Amino acid sequence: QVQLVESGGGLVQAGGSLRLSCVASGSIRINAMAWYRQAPGKQRELVASITRGGSTNYADSVKGRFAISRDNAKNTVFLQMNSLKPEDTAMYYCQAQSAGTSRAYWGQGTQVTVSS
Repeated sequence: QVQLVESGGGLVQAGGSLRLSCVASGSIRINAMAWYRQAPGKQRELVASITRGGSTNYADSVKGRFAISRDNAKNTVFLQMNSLKPEDTAMYYCQAQSAGTSRAYWGQGTQVTVSS
């Protein structure tokens, strides 16, 4: 089993920055990690992902503004969010994939609100 705990969300003005963190605890080896977000009335969408080796992938809407990184030794993934826009407002969820079973685990989410 894996438990994921996100932190770093909050209220910020447009143009500001936030850094989200997600710590994974448990006895299994984690492969890819990712951040998703879900705004009210919308489907959950992939924001960014990173493999264990450090390869990254971003949604077009956040390219050039967000950066995902990870610390494998601490089972932690980060999301640096710059130049935030009101449309970035959403609940942000951390996801971790088991290296053995490919099962995906989810955190409880952290709210990001960007005011105009």
